[in-house]
Amino acid sequence: MAVTALEPLLYVFLVSLYVYVVFLRRRSKSSAAFGFKTYPIVGTLPDFILNRHRFLEWSTGVLSRCQTKTAVFHRPGKVHGVITANPQVVEHMLKTNFENYPKGERFRILLQDLLGTGIFNADGEMWRFQRKTASYEFNTKSLRNFAMENVTSELRNRLIPLLQSAATSARVLDVQDILERFAFDNICKLAFNVDPVSLGGGDDKFGDGFMEAFDEAASLSSGRFMYAIPKLYILKKLFNLGSEKKLQKSIARVHEYADKIIANRYQKVEEDSEHEIADDLLSRFILRNENSPKHLRDIVISFILAGRDTTSSALSWFFWLLSNHQNVEERILQELETIRKAGNKSIGDIYTFEELHKMHYLQAAITESMRLYPPVPVDTKACKGDDILPDGTVIKKDWFISYNTYAMGRMESIWGEDCCEYRPERWIENGVCRGESAFKYPVFHAGPRMCLGKEMAYIQMKSIAASVLERFAVEVMLEKGQSPQYLLSLTLRIKGGLPVRVRER
Repeated sequence: MAVTALEPLLYVFLVSLYVYVVFLRRRSKSSAAFGFKTYPIVGTLPDFILNRHRFLEWSTGVLSRCQTKTAVFHRPGKVHGVITANPQVVEHMLKTNFENYPKGERFRILLQDLLGTGIFNADGEMWRFQRKTASYEFNTKSLRNFAMENVTSELRNRLIPLLQSAATSARVLDVQDILERFAFDNICKLAFNVDPVSLGGGDDKFGDGFMEAFDEAASLSSGRFMYAIPKLYILKKLFNLGSEKKLQKSIARVHEYADKIIANRYQKVEEDSEHEIADDLLSRFILRNENSPKHLRDIVISFILAGRDTTSSALSWFFWLLSNHQNVEERILQELETIRKAGNKSIGDIYTFEELHKMHYLQAAITESMRLYPPVPVDTKACKGDDILPDGTVIKKDWFISYNTYAMGRMESIWGEDCCEYRPERWIENGVCRGESAFKYPVFHAGPRMCLGKEMAYIQMKSIAASVLERFAVEVMLEKGQSPQYLLSLTLRIKGGLPVRVRER
């Protein structure tokens, strides 16, 4: 009975809050030009409730109007912090004063059920140990070669045949789903030496239903940050209600899959195959004999999140943007033709690492798409001790601080008047795709926690884009002028997927 009574109480609270907002909105002395509109007692909560379904656009608008591109945000429940789109502040928190800005307790607790103590949810020595082990592996030439072999095999044996079949039958495909499956197979082979065959439609002895469970778990876990009452999820979890009931069920499925991967690798170790298995990332952690099965599971889940969701998100938005910018696609095709002729290649031949490195315009086009649609649109840290940020903003101990990568890509102060336009040429200098400060373009994070897989991500994305575009014309099946809606999860996915029809060139 007590649980049932919660719902009408919550309803009364929300109605009362709405009336309160209507009454005070016009009377608020705060100006949107100085940050988030703040009300007595409830802080930013009213506008947060009205805009959380469009959080990225809302926060981008607020930050763009702030002179410093930084705004204080607070609401009841000790949710007090700073949101920024200022490169100087980003450099301060991610590099200059790195030790003062860990992941923090709030972030870790909200994502702990799914990510545990994996590298993306760890601080201190736990993070350093995982970073050091993974860093060693990512810096080896053998891993790069292994990555190239995996991508080549997945392209030749699965992705291209699937697209050829769809072109023949004029079947509509969800390109986001296909790219997620491609990336999932690839990261599992690269990191765990396990092939789920999710793209090939084979009999996966490990992962039946895993992808759906992982997507739901990631979405519901990130949804905890959007609760109007911050700790309401604890009550829902305690009584196994609503979204928390779905979340725990999905997480159980994700954990089951990860445990099977670990058991498979342990079996290989027991079979005295240490020399053979040391090439994959998971084996590096197993052979150190310092990790419990639970911690290994957290490591597995973190690598799946990093390897599957980020590159597939980036490429999904890339293919949508190309569908609206024919001139960009034509320049990519011209670049590919030049590289093919120089290497005496035919369409369909797989590109080498050196040839991928020469695809400057393609890299610029992918980089530009991630500027507008970053795979991880917002990242959050905690403040260990009182600090003053470079733009003069005061931040207190135990506040959170978030840098909004999505907003940064749309800041005129950073990218100029055409900041909202898709223009790969902004990255080309003397015919070469130039780099940019990671604090101005923190798509791959920055500072000591800079993404280790950046080079590998570009290898995979350029390989897929080049192989697909030179063989197929990709037609996005949306009404003219219609833009996809995003799903704000742990990564920036397209809501409902991206339907396309392909035809062979």
